[in-house]
Amino acid sequence: MGAAVAIQLDTRAAYTGLILANAASFACAGVIAFLGVPDYRPLPRPEEHRRWSVLTDRPYVSFVALHSAMGLQYQTVSLLLPIWLTAHTDAPRWTVAAVYAINSGVCVLFQSRLGSKVEIPRQGGRAFRLAGFLFLVSCPLMALTADVPAWVAPGLAGLAVCVHSIGEVWESSGGYALGYGLAPDHAQGQYQGLLGIGFGAGQALAPVILTGAVLTLGHSGWLLLGCFFAALGAAGPPVAAWAERTRLADPGAQAPLREAGCAS
Repeated sequence: MGAAVAIQLDTRAAYTGLILANAASFACAGVIAFLGVPDYRPLPRPEEHRRWSVLTDRPYVSFVALHSAMGLQYQTVSLLLPIWLTAHTDAPRWTVAAVYAINSGVCVLFQSRLGSKVEIPRQGGRAFRLAGFLFLVSCPLMALTADVPAWVAPGLAGLAVCVHSIGEVWESSGGYALGYGLAPDHAQGQYQGLLGIGFGAGQALAPVILTGAVLTLGHSGWLLLGCFFAALGAAGPPVAAWAERTRLADPGAQAPLREAGCAS
């Protein structure tokens, strides 16, 4: 919402101030984490543990690739849609700030309510599938904002972002259930490290993919993007089932699944 002020002023000073304020917010978050996060001791490693064992865990590596590709949905709202609204529609500029506010509000209101239903990997796979379907609906709706009058575009964009945000909640909940539930307790750092690297790589490539492909193709690009997300979501349940089977076959890897099952 602060970006709306800078966009409305449309001056170098406003944009510079916005960037500096954003940097300061990261610094404050770092201080809070440094002072407030407890220092937990690592769990003992079993004898069969290998230093790079996560790289040989093919189901988990497959999940990392799936999660990283699905992560393009975050920048669909934060990058692609704002460019589309300002360059291809007659919507007023404040619509960009409105979609950010709607996205944040929906996620805050529903993250715990929906996320509490996703605790074990199997549920995480189903959450991915549902998220993919919702993205298949939201992406064409976003494209249609270019085909309606200026007074309709903000409402249609808000509806599209509501649908997309519910999908985001399901996708992130599935990511947590699979990312933590499939990782051995003693190697959470190693597994989350790979997950973070994969997700970060996807976010780095997202601007090139989204602006280069989707904006170039226009309406067809939005439809293809929705189909891409739907295909990724459909892969969620099979990947989760594959990962669970490999862990049930390996007694040393059952702890995360047992704990997740108890939590449910």
